[in-house]
Amino acid sequence: MDLNADLGEGFGHWTLGDDRALLSVVTSANVACGYHAGDADTMREVCAQAAEAGVAVGAHVGYRDLAGFGRRFIDVAPDTLTNEVLAQLGALSVFARAAGTRVSYVKPHGALYNALVRHEAQADAVVDAVRLFDPALAVLGPPGAVWLKRASVAGLRVWHEAFADRAYTSAGTLVPRGEPGAVLRNPAEIAARCVQLATEGWVRSVSGRPVRIAADSICVHGDTPNAVEIARTVRAALDAAGVAVARVESPLRHTRQVS
Repeated sequence: MDLNADLGEGFGHWTLGDDRALLSVVTSANVACGYHAGDADTMREVCAQAAEAGVAVGAHVGYRDLAGFGRRFIDVAPDTLTNEVLAQLGALSVFARAAGTRVSYVKPHGALYNALVRHEAQADAVVDAVRLFDPALAVLGPPGAVWLKRASVAGLRVWHEAFADRAYTSAGTLVPRGEPGAVLRNPAEIAARCVQLATEGWVRSVSGRPVRIAADSICVHGDTPNAVEIARTVRAALDAAGVAVARVESPLRHTRQVS
């Protein structure tokens, strides 16, 4: 099981999260590319730290929305969205290469991540960007998302993701952030859920019903106040349960779907 975190989400003098501490725990880093967060200094620093720690670098692409942290839907034209994702991939790739590593995968952020579950035009736009930039890149997202289906048809490698610190509805979607209980904060409870997910393939929804999720990677949000404690507790619990925590580099599991 891969363990990923959203990193590099500071901007200028404003910092968010403890990237270095998280990089000592996770196996993949979703690095902000300057549109929802991040800047040139931050991208270069996080890529260098990831390379030093042996952590895979992923491009965390989003809408052009620094003020809203990329958590507001933008009805951007598909051609423009393709170009904006290409620009983000190009920026992060330069800093990854300077650090002696490379961008291995692409994960949308925030509102874009949620939109691509069903928004066909934007899904195609992001798939086009990845395919044009480097068809060898993998893409990371929720099982069943339209954009992952389109990515698979386009020949891209697809990795499925679950969230350690977010609640799920009985339909297998994330509970919206504005609703009570959407963000989980108890490290022990989160770790137990992750072990169950990794070993049995399901989590309990907010309604109490079990939800099947076949995941290749589990995400810990780097902007959660106790993210480092959560990540360390999850990693320790997975290790104790005999779950091998490692980077998802092989395409062998990319065809799995939610049952």
